[in-house]
Amino acid sequence: MKLPDLAAYERDGFLVLEDFLPAAECDALQARAAELVAGFAAPARRTVFSTEDQRHADDRYFSESGDAIRFFFEEAATDQPTALALNKIGHALHDLDPVFDRVSRRSELAELARALGLDQPLLLQSMYLFKQPHIGAPVDWHQDATYLYTQPSTVTGFWIALDDADRDNGCLVALPGGHRGPLRFRRGGGRLATETLDATPWPAVSPVAIEARRGTLVVLHGKLPHASTPNRSSRSRHAYSLHVIDGRADYPADNWLQRPTLPLRGFA
Repeated sequence: MKLPDLAAYERDGFLVLEDFLPAAECDALQARAAELVAGFAAPARRTVFSTEDQRHADDRYFSESGDAIRFFFEEAATDQPTALALNKIGHALHDLDPVFDRVSRRSELAELARALGLDQPLLLQSMYLFKQPHIGAPVDWHQDATYLYTQPSTVTGFWIALDDADRDNGCLVALPGGHRGPLRFRRGGGRLATETLDATPWPAVSPVAIEARRGTLVVLHGKLPHASTPNRSSRSRHAYSLHVIDGRADYPADNWLQRPTLPLRGFA
């Protein structure tokens, strides 16, 4: 694998690596997600995931999903069939499903993690993100380290486009260089309370739209402010997201995501 541009990563807080995941592997993840959805019996009461009101934080189905494969719905989904109403599947696909496990532990990802300075990488969280046509909700500005907190901060996001992602169907947007600022919030403890760590506003820089062709990997620094736009197009914007931490860092017991039945593993 060609080594990433570490200078650009240090400067911007993100990297865009085109043609990282072969088309056959994109196909495999999408096909497996469709199988999981087909086997999911949607409950009468749907757990909705939204970054705007955080009501899901009080739902045990969500808060205890760190060592499970669970399904979360779009807030705007009304009469859509399940396959067109889901927001995401999470949060242990990489450990509990053989297809996602194989792709998540590709040697190229392991090599990339080491190049980024993760000496003891541990795969913490995975999500299959749907961003459904017409109803795919935006994701507010945030830093991943707010939700996956380590001391020191080590969480790194690997986001893979499984469909072409652009401004029309909900691509990522980022504040380049914003990772060099402080971590503003931490979410954890009882009822997933939000603690303000630093009141510094988001940096006054122009957001950059990270448009990504299918198979592109976007690497996100854990303190990079980023978001995604809504999908108001007729096209889907599927993506697979994997978050990795360094095993040398402390992962506090009051982080929202816990895995009591599933010890963390690395890429091996």
